[in-house]
Amino acid sequence: MKSDNLEKIIIVEGKTDKNQIEKIIDDHVIIVCTYGTFGIERFDELLEKYQLDDREVLILVDEDEAGIALRKQLTAELPHADHIYIHGDYKEVATTPEYVLASLLANKYIQVKPYYLR
Repeated sequence: MKSDNLEKIIIVEGKTDKNQIEKIIDDHVIIVCTYGTFGIERFDELLEKYQLDDREVLILVDEDEAGIALRKQLTAELPHADHIYIHGDYKEVATTPEYVLASLLANKYIQVKPYYLR
């Protein structure tokens, strides 16, 4: 059961992805990095620490082989999670134009700084 009073969680692969998103958002959201690896032990830690079963979870990973594999794994473990997909032309979250990320995040009801919306 998801609680409305808990912050949303965005799961990303790396620190540069996290930094890019933090720069754009103007909302109370927790951004969690997997650092590209996601074993069951690490998942259990994140599940407990961030109460992932009780929160709205968004998955935003690269559109490359590693990101697609991670998305598949996260989907199996967090079937209630919603997904944000970047266009394959950009390949990586960190290299996706800021205005594109802002639009994708706004479409998931995350407040973004108006400067990044074009």
